[in-house]
Amino acid sequence: MRKILVSLIAILLALPLWAAKPYTVVIDAGHGGKDPGAVGHFSYEKDLNLTLALRTGKLLRERFPDVRVVYTRANDTFIPLQTRADIANKNNADLFISIHANSSETKAACGIETFILGYDRLDKNLDVAMRENAVMKLESDYKTTYHGFDPNSIDSYIMFELMQNNYLDQSLQLATLVQSSFVKNLKRTDRGVQQASFWVLLKTACPSILFEMGFISNPDEERWLNNDSTMTMMATHLVDAFGAYTHRINAAAPQPVAEPESERDNVEKTTTQSPDNNESATPPTTTTPAKSATPTRYYAVQICASRTQLPPDDPKLKGQHCECRKVGDWYKYYTAIDTDRSKVVEAQKAVKKLFPDCWIVTFEQ
Repeated sequence: MRKILVSLIAILLALPLWAAKPYTVVIDAGHGGKDPGAVGHFSYEKDLNLTLALRTGKLLRERFPDVRVVYTRANDTFIPLQTRADIANKNNADLFISIHANSSETKAACGIETFILGYDRLDKNLDVAMRENAVMKLESDYKTTYHGFDPNSIDSYIMFELMQNNYLDQSLQLATLVQSSFVKNLKRTDRGVQQASFWVLLKTACPSILFEMGFISNPDEERWLNNDSTMTMMATHLVDAFGAYTHRINAAAPQPVAEPESERDNVEKTTTQSPDNNESATPPTTTTPAKSATPTRYYAVQICASRTQLPPDDPKLKGQHCECRKVGDWYKYYTAIDTDRSKVVEAQKAVKKLFPDCWIVTFEQ
């Protein structure tokens, strides 16, 4: 017995005192199994969704090894809408990306659009929401599972107006980055960032987007979507948008230029521009040696973002001392910057009392 206790103590002492929660991305391939989704001239939406989801997840793991990727489905399986949200919540997801292909009775309709949960302009997007939510009717007891929600009843969508999305700001930022990346780099028709009442976005307790990669009902776009190189390019730009959203950079990204030997002991702020996003690859403000053998990782709590720069005493900052960085069209505000993630996690607990939807971001130098 004494030997067993000694062994257990040795094992416990060998364990790290604190283990950082991995950043978890749940990738949801829409439809599947008995639910084909939209049907094109020669392909099914469910297959396109799965191909892009798996390719995006694979590339995400390769470029960001610290990120944990979870799929709602990895094969041609029917997964209920509520179960998809449950998978994200049970895995404590930091981000939820639902991948879809669009369809329209107008054959000329084309382009990409990214949805976040919302209620304005409901009439415009009601048909899209109804089509995506209709999958719940394939479940035997859907009215019980979805608390009486009828995806074909306009009255049911009124309930969305009574529910708040605590992650609207973050969701909007990611959706905007996805749209701009696809429009700029793949020259796709820009249908914009939209708001709609998708059940799967409502029920995920994290920033969430639903991405419509193109119209399978358009013969030209369907052929484009079924091209292998197209899938690779789309996955690349989804991962690029993720990197910009979380401030992660690739190992191959440009590193800060070393200061002259005489300046080596000086301490100063350094910045590096990351490709395509005009976004600093270092934390907003920090003190670091001018020369470093290996990249240093920093963490911070992002509390809010604004289209216009806020004065230090702005009520939106609630008295917090923040560092500000402009990223694209957004001014982002950070606090509790540190190289020790455990300290930032601890600081976040206090910040959450003022900003319940604040989250931790990562920087590298």
